[in-house]
Amino acid sequence: MTKQQRTRARINHCAMRLTIDRGLDGWTMEDLAAAAEVSRRTLFNYFSSKIDAVLGTIGSPTRSDDPTAQAAFAVFVDRGPTGRLVDDVAVLAGPILADEGFDPENVALRRSMLTCSTRLIEAMHEHFEQTADDIVALILQREGAGFGEERAHLMVRLLVAVFDSAMRSYLATDDPDGTDLVDLFVAHLRTAGELLG
Repeated sequence: MTKQQRTRARINHCAMRLTIDRGLDGWTMEDLAAAAEVSRRTLFNYFSSKIDAVLGTIGSPTRSDDPTAQAAFAVFVDRGPTGRLVDDVAVLAGPILADEGFDPENVALRRSMLTCSTRLIEAMHEHFEQTADDIVALILQREGAGFGEERAHLMVRLLVAVFDSAMRSYLATDDPDGTDLVDLFVAHLRTAGELLG
């Protein structure tokens, strides 16, 4: 993890903690800067609003400024790395999930925090929909319009169901720190393929 990623994760963690402790309206961006031990200017370089900071993201992960993620998206659109769509979507999951910062503690905090505000639930839903739309756009860029937007949306919805299954396994494991969510996702995707094949 780079220094920027660590700073971003720390700010997100502090924003979630403040929201659980005080509610979304019970703290300011100045409070968050102090809790995360960063300047106000640094804080706004990472997040433009309280909701962005709490959700831990700016827009969709497919719009990440991480060069590794951007390279992975470019390879995907160029029909790589394997040339098989489902396998390549599994590879694409790596940078998307890494950008979201999933770990057992953050997942638990997010669940607790979502009970604090209907605005957060709505924002999380919007973020999810944007991410899904962006992945559909990547699939259509790669496969061409003939693939069909409806088919691309169906594929993304199936992938969400697979991710949900992988997340349940991730949270149920006795050693979440020793378990890789991306590996679980790939294993569950393989199982889904066998079941549907």
